[in-house]
Amino acid sequence: MEPNIEKRTMRKISWRITPFIMLLYFVAYIDRVNIGMAGLTMRGDLGLTASMFGFGAGIFFWGYFFFEVPSNIALHKFGARVWIARVMVTWGLVSGGMAFVEGPTSFYVMRFLLGAAEAGFFPGIILYISYWFPARHRAGVTSFFMAAAPLSTAIGSPITAGLLKMHGVMGLNGWQWIFIIEAIPALILAVVVLFYMTDKPEKARWLKDDERTWIVDAMKAESASKAGTAKHSIVAGLTNPRVLVLAFVYFGTSAGLYTMGIWAPQIIKQLGVSNMAVGWLNAIPPLVSVVAMVLWSRHSDRTGERTWHVVLACLAAVIGLVVAASANSIIGLIAALTLVNIGISCAKPALWSMPTMFLSGAAAATGIATINSIGNLGGFAGPAMIGWIKKTTGSYAGGLYFVAALLVLSAVLTLLLARSQKPQLSAGEALAD
Repeated sequence: MEPNIEKRTMRKISWRITPFIMLLYFVAYIDRVNIGMAGLTMRGDLGLTASMFGFGAGIFFWGYFFFEVPSNIALHKFGARVWIARVMVTWGLVSGGMAFVEGPTSFYVMRFLLGAAEAGFFPGIILYISYWFPARHRAGVTSFFMAAAPLSTAIGSPITAGLLKMHGVMGLNGWQWIFIIEAIPALILAVVVLFYMTDKPEKARWLKDDERTWIVDAMKAESASKAGTAKHSIVAGLTNPRVLVLAFVYFGTSAGLYTMGIWAPQIIKQLGVSNMAVGWLNAIPPLVSVVAMVLWSRHSDRTGERTWHVVLACLAAVIGLVVAASANSIIGLIAALTLVNIGISCAKPALWSMPTMFLSGAAAATGIATINSIGNLGGFAGPAMIGWIKKTTGSYAGGLYFVAALLVLSAVLTLLLARSQKPQLSAGEALAD
């Protein structure tokens, strides 16, 4: 077999898959967090207090929690193409329905249903990546996929702010137009998924015969190399101690990510800038974090080190949150929020490279979903606590300190998990077993 077959095959697979899954996550993340920009006027129109808004924004993740594992098992059984398309149709319809909430109760119900509808998408894509990319390529690909989240904030914030100006068009408020218009791409892309996605390498007619043979053999060899130690059953994916620890590590990073996605616009707004200025300023931190994420994950892949790439990134986010809590100028606040975004974004690709190294098959499907469903409850805890503390104290500072503490816990748990793998492995390799 020719020497450069790996390079040629991986280049073709990367160009085929990576931009497309980035586009899907771009749309998914906008529909999750556009509530942050919509809230600039929605809260007043619906009479939502800070605690109501934080609770409703975060309850999305309870829907995720209850339906994530069953959804990922279904994806493993029915294939990514059909299941991802199904997920996108349901979340697109519910996201558009957010335009018609009338008060706290309907707001809570629709956010919960949106989480239930979208459950399975993110872990499904992480599982899908493990079908196509050998472990040594996985963190880099995952970083590009996850870069869609900060990119969606960077690009989507000014657009969403602009949609607020549609207030009064056809008798609807600007925030209603946000949900209606930004739900449409999910419905269109659901159809595209059915025709474009390929479930597994064996079915890839767009690869040459030798390329398809190489990737199939490479993935089989990797699976065989894990046969003695990797867990394969559904129960193993749910109960593996490393899965549960990684879920709590992810809890802290999710609290940070969704605190920024949901509350950053209103934290910026309190310094007295216009809604459109909020949109542009809110775009800066995630834009910078994209570059940092790609470089950091490439370094992680190149060195094979995962633990410290998670720990140092979490600690950077902690510093940013502490500084943001006391920032009283636009420049200082945006600089602090940029550091938070860099830290959170950089932690995730190395973290998500870990579970598929010790799980495969149905165990990988359930393990990834378990990490995501439990971990994403941080997306409830962070925004909800921010809202409650803001209502109680009149300041965002206490909530930001709370989220910083969760990220410290994530860093500590990552180190403890690495230490628990010794003496078989070094701390740098421990979580990449």
